[in-house]
Amino acid sequence: MSAYDAGLFWFRRDLRDEDNAGLHQAARACRRLHCAFVFDSAILEALPRADRRVEFIHRSVGELRESLRQRGGGLHVVHDDATAAIPRLAHELGVDAVFANGDYEPYARQRDAAVEQALREHGRRLHLAKDQALFEKDEIVSRSGRPFAIFTPYRNAWRAALDDFHVEAYPPPDARVLVADKGGLPSLPELGFEATDLSRQALPCGMSGGRAQLEAFASRIDDYAEARDFPARPGVSRLSVHNRFGTVSIRAAARLARASRGGGASTWLDEIAWRDFFFQVLWHHPRVVHEAFRHEHADLDWPGDERLFAAWCEGRTGYPLVDAGMRELLSTGFMHNRVRMVVASFLTKDLLVDWRQGERFFARHLLDYDLAANNGNWQWAASTGCDAQPYFRIFNPEKQSERFDPQGEYIRRHAPELARVPARYIHAPSRMPLHEQQAAGCVIGRDYPAPVVEHATQRAKALALFRRARD
Repeated sequence: MSAYDAGLFWFRRDLRDEDNAGLHQAARACRRLHCAFVFDSAILEALPRADRRVEFIHRSVGELRESLRQRGGGLHVVHDDATAAIPRLAHELGVDAVFANGDYEPYARQRDAAVEQALREHGRRLHLAKDQALFEKDEIVSRSGRPFAIFTPYRNAWRAALDDFHVEAYPPPDARVLVADKGGLPSLPELGFEATDLSRQALPCGMSGGRAQLEAFASRIDDYAEARDFPARPGVSRLSVHNRFGTVSIRAAARLARASRGGGASTWLDEIAWRDFFFQVLWHHPRVVHEAFRHEHADLDWPGDERLFAAWCEGRTGYPLVDAGMRELLSTGFMHNRVRMVVASFLTKDLLVDWRQGERFFARHLLDYDLAANNGNWQWAASTGCDAQPYFRIFNPEKQSERFDPQGEYIRRHAPELARVPARYIHAPSRMPLHEQQAAGCVIGRDYPAPVVEHATQRAKALALFRRARD
């Protein structure tokens, strides 16, 4: 027997009607179930008018709506402040309860608390399910009951707890429960946004895109452990945006890793554990959004330099791998994970710019931007976070380039002015003799910038900065 006559399921970071924990829970609990998505004006107003993420969401919501209609239901699509829209929609539809999947970001927690209070005032309940993580909040803690601050013991406990139950797929909702929607899907211009270059990138959106990307990765997962560090190769999964917006289930990703037998699959499963780890760090320590996790590094006196920061943002530092990564980000909204670590280390340890400036820049431009992972990885690179890179281990951008892009394929792809530079100079073109610069059509200072800093000098400054803070 159903617990409620009518309910409303609120889609958020879970844009799929298959293997959806909250949707499954709602369909089982209600005799009739409405579905809704809110283009939250509280979030959208701060974004640029041409934003790849908004277009990705818009396309994915459109596909979700059609899929629900084929099941006999529909999707109410609203453009408003979610804290007002959901209680109002619940009242208009006459539902007894609202269901959704939980979120761990501070804004989402405040929003859900406000919605829950507004619903409670009218005798309605808000039910939140676990869907975007395999383990959340206090599910994986130390023997003393405290949240982990070091990844390796967390990973070990996480793997010991993971079994078939945690990756089992949730059945789709019973078509007899779903209720049709009224109204349509607002266009991007009606939402106040412009189309972007998403189509030219041929990025697969929605549930179908998530499935296709997962299947494509399955064919090369065995090589993941070794191939993932080389940005010119198709070694990474390219599933991050689908994980971010829930167009693929994290359980499906884990099922793939567990079904494969090899080092690549095991390494990728560790990446899923890292994702859960950063979620629980953000849940237990929301202060990390604005401050260093490590108290001894909370007062680092980053000298910074707006001129150097601008050069980093625009991909004109004179360090080819750094510049290629920043240009890839600006032109596609994506950056290879190894390169993310290099450019983050370069900003904080070579340019001595506060990690928060880099984190905010990534937040504006990354298609797969996820607060927990972005913050966690920036603090890792800056040596201010939990289980961070030790402050005295500083990436040498030239050596990273030589090791992971030896022939400069990735560099040439995103920094075309270096296309004709011989391989022996591609990682440090400023060392090229003038006559070779002229022959390659790449004169340093004219066609490509000279290095904005000298790595060895900046490394010594970074070490001194951290030692002063620790002393």
